[in-house]
Amino acid sequence: MSTASVMADSSHRRGYEDHRGTPEAPGRVVTLIEKSFWETLVDSHASSADQVWGAAYRIEASKVIEVQEYLDIREINGYSIQYTPFWPSDRHLPSIKCLVYIGLPDNPQFMGPQDPQALAKHINRSRGPSGENVEYLFMLEQALEELGKESGDEHVQDLADRVRMIQRRTSKEKVNITENAVVAEVLRTRSGRDRGHQEEVEE
Repeated sequence: MSTASVMADSSHRRGYEDHRGTPEAPGRVVTLIEKSFWETLVDSHASSADQVWGAAYRIEASKVIEVQEYLDIREINGYSIQYTPFWPSDRHLPSIKCLVYIGLPDNPQFMGPQDPQALAKHINRSRGPSGENVEYLFMLEQALEELGKESGDEHVQDLADRVRMIQRRTSKEKVNITENAVVAEVLRTRSGRDRGHQEEVEE
């Protein structure tokens, strides 16, 4: 199996439900949608790049059926098979026709635009059989940044930054709560010693 950094034209990443949560509290993952459809949505991000970066995998002919059967099971929850042209990051190479799994807008689990801050809070608290939703987000952010100089995704980076800010705030609040609990325990201990000392004096 070989890989190549590629760009998909006329598409964009969006929030999506999948196995990074539970049926009662679904997590969020990304999908690709046509840019023409994205332009009809009211989105908190004012602009969108004309291309989306990703990785294309060339599967050995003898393994194609096995790999596709595995992916069909893994991506069964809300994804449809589509074929799209991809352009290698090396502009001298021709485009590649790739099979991709896309969550189409008419799928019941397609979420559409969401408030970024509310989405970040949801991602931060969601977890499921495949792990924590925030782990998925941070790994996606890192993977996109490592593909090439222009491969970062504005939406993903914004969400990751918001989640990190939430985590820092939560961590600080936990420290404050712990410090307050320690102070309260010290005061109770001192109060108990003072009462015992007073009783001894009265005797």
